Amino acid sequence: MKLASTIRTIPDFPKPGIMFRDITTLLGDAQAFTLAVDELVGAFAGTDIDKVACIEARGFILGGAVAHILGAGVVPLRKKGKLPHDRISSAYQLEYGMDIIEMHTDAIELGERVLLIDDLIATGGTAMAGIDLLKRGGAEIVGAAFVIDLPDLGGARRLEAAGIKVVSLVGFDGH
Repeated sequence: MKLASTIRTIPDFPKPGIMFRDITTLLGDAQAFTLAVDELVGAFAGTDIDKVACIEARGFILGGAVAHILGAGVVPLRKKGKLPHDRISSAYQLEYGMDIIEMHTDAIELGERVLLIDDLIATGGTAMAGIDLLKRGGAEIVGAAFVIDLPDLGGARRLEAAGIKVVSLVGFDGH
């Protein structure tokens, strides 16, 4: 099975010129979802991972499944104002605007080994903001994993230049 064939592309969303890669179709296909999770887990087989940090919202679905298989805890990285306890924030540039993600201050213990998961990496802004939060929380980053990479936008290269191991399952050229 080719995972790319299970991902829907929506032109001009959320604004003209953007080709939105929608994984809800992959998530709804039991075989594709299982394959994606297994491949994400397999990329880090034999790696000691304490927690999986998941970026809101589709990252929660993937990261929760990956954490379950790895026997790791889950750290939600949420949009501003969604977490109820003491938190730290990181602002970042999206391909089509600005946003802020947050993490509870007690989500990570010093030295915990953390894997970052999201559905897609484009420019790398969201992932770098997540890595910033995790490092500020005391984490050792073991890698970042995505179902989709948009290599033309350079996000994976940006993370790799920062010394982060990057795994992606599918690449789509163009926006």
